[in-house]
This record gives sequence, structure tokens and C-alpha cells, in this order.
Amino acid sequence: MKFDLLTIFPECLESYFNSSILGRAQKNKLIKINTHDIREQTKDKRRTVDDTPYGGGPGMVLQIEPVYKTLKKIYKIKNKNTQVILLSPRGETLTQNKVKELSKYKRLIFIAGHYEAIDARIDNFIDQKISLGNFVMTGGELAAAAVIDSVARLVPGVIGKAESLEDESFSEYNQKTKEFNIEYPQYTRPEVFKGLKVPEVLLSGNHQKIKEWREEKSASRQ
Repeated sequence: MKFDLLTIFPECLESYFNSSILGRAQKNKLIKINTHDIREQTKDKRRTVDDTPYGGGPGMVLQIEPVYKTLKKIYKIKNKNTQVILLSPRGETLTQNKVKELSKYKRLIFIAGHYEAIDARIDNFIDQKISLGNFVMTGGELAAAAVIDSVARLVPGVIGKAESLEDESFSEYNQKTKEFNIEYPQYTRPEVFKGLKVPEVLLSGNHQKIKEWREEKSASRQ
């Protein structure tokens, strides 16, 4: 699966994308993550990508032209296996179901806004908008990284064992609570830390009781 990120700060996430699970997945050619510098499509020596908003107001607005040119440079012909996504507070809130939906595509192209906003005419050149929630960030880079990370984990082979995905939070809908289950609490050595003990059931060796305990904790969301 291929991911592209259009940004004015391409260097800020390269270390993260090349580390740990994502880095290993790229080395194994399971996924490919490319960052594209929007500033490279500017005309002036200062590589200007922002300007004051029409109608007045605070802050600066990311210009449409360099964003559009960057997009067209890497995505010339529209196809059904690719989605162009703008990270925006106006977008659909990201959920695990949305992540699963996105994982079915072969390529995802993310546009990370910055400054006060991005020129609204970008809406004519994207497929959808995604939001992480009702809060404000300084740019769309971290939001894009969160989506890329969550989607990449569902690509076959990226996570070593399929079972690791099956027990994760939000992977199963609980009909009784009408909510998605949260992964049960996990413990490892030492058995006792500052007087805090690992639950006895996990030390019992009784797999059925352990299974029941985990199911109960998963459903309780506590």
C-alpha cells in the first residue's frame, strides 16, 4: 500500500515513518510512505506558500496553487483505488471502522494544511476530509501521521501476528454495551511492583478463567 503526504514540513515526520513498525514495513516493501514538499512548487526565491485572507481576518492562508501543483505532480490521472484526503476539522471523525474502510484502497494521498487555513478551493480536488476530533492543532502533519499509522497496521504482514489485531481496542462491537470493546489490561514482569500485584487470575494458568477475565475487562472499558 502506498501513502503520500503533501506538506510544507516534509522533514518533521520522516524519522517516525522510518522507525519501528512503519520503518520495518517499508523495508519489507509492504507499504511505501512518501513526503512531498509543497514549497518546491512555488515561483519566488522565498518559496512563499501563504498569503493574507480575502475579506480580512487574522493569520495567513495556505495558497491553493502550490498545493494543486504538488498534487498533480504525483497524481495525474484519477482512479478508484486512490483517495485524496484533506486533514480538516470539517472532516469525518476518524474511527476504527473508517480506518478499515481506508485500508481497502491501494493508495492514500494526504494534504496537511498549515497556518490559519488552506484555501477552500482545495475542496474541488480532494475525495474526502478527515478529522481526529474536536480540537485544534498547528498543522495537519500529526493528524496525517495518525491516519497513516492506523491504516498501515491493517495491511497484511505489517503486524506480525493476526491475533494481535483481533484483540485490539475497537476491533469488536459489543452487542450488550452497544460500544466497541477496549483491549483488556496487560501486565508483565515483575509480578509485584511497589506493592501493586498482577491479578491472580493471570497467574493461575487456567486459560478459561483468563479468557473470561479478559472478556469482562474488555467489555467494561475500565
